[in-house]
Amino acid sequence: MLLSRQKADFYLKDLETPAGKIINLTIAVLVLLSSGIFVAETYNIPQEIRLYLRAIDTAILITFAIEYGLRLWSAEQKIKYLLSFQSIIDLMAILPFFLGAVDISYIRLLRWFRILRLIRFIDRKYLLGISNEDGVIFARILFTLFAILFIFSGLIYQVEHPVNSDNFTTFLDAFYFSVVTMTTVGFGDLTPTSEFGRLLTVLMILTGIALVPWQIGDLIKRLVKSVNQIEAVCNGCGLAFHESDAHFCKRCGTKL
Repeated sequence: MLLSRQKADFYLKDLETPAGKIINLTIAVLVLLSSGIFVAETYNIPQEIRLYLRAIDTAILITFAIEYGLRLWSAEQKIKYLLSFQSIIDLMAILPFFLGAVDISYIRLLRWFRILRLIRFIDRKYLLGISNEDGVIFARILFTLFAILFIFSGLIYQVEHPVNSDNFTTFLDAFYFSVVTMTTVGFGDLTPTSEFGRLLTVLMILTGIALVPWQIGDLIKRLVKSVNQIEAVCNGCGLAFHESDAHFCKRCGTKL
């Protein structure tokens, strides 16, 4: 039994063996697919297709629930796992499905946070196919910006569409509103009417002022740094890129 738990824990975290890559790539694809289904459901699509998409989403949720159960079962320190950030995100991804029959206001808002499940893959260069640390950081910055916009767009759509469907008709309307709000452009052609929607707008503006410029600034610095680097593979650690005037590896100190 102990060996089975160790195997489950290994393959759920492993990204170097073929089996580990297949498992984790499948999970990543399912996260993207479920997010795409959320977006598609905001459009006027035929009822047959809508039912088909909901069936697929239900199957994905069941898969996520099984995965969550396996991660909890195989974890050595279960309390520590339950309180970890990734575990909370995983739980938020499946919670709306299991509480769907309960009358809890805005419980479906949690579904938009499912995109954050991809965070566990951003630092894994083996899965992303990125060969250097700067590339991983670059991908993390881009994902952070995308995740912020996606989540806020989903939240504002979920809150405003029922009461303000003329302005927030589809996810694209909400995405447009999020971009112009968080970049502090604020055209004013779309405005929320609900109290929760206005609160979300305030949070968007604060996030746009505090976080987005920092992320974009870091992204620009990474781009400038990459331009000033050349390919010089270190014999010691395998780091591929270094500054053009470097004589020693910045990671392990081996002479280049």
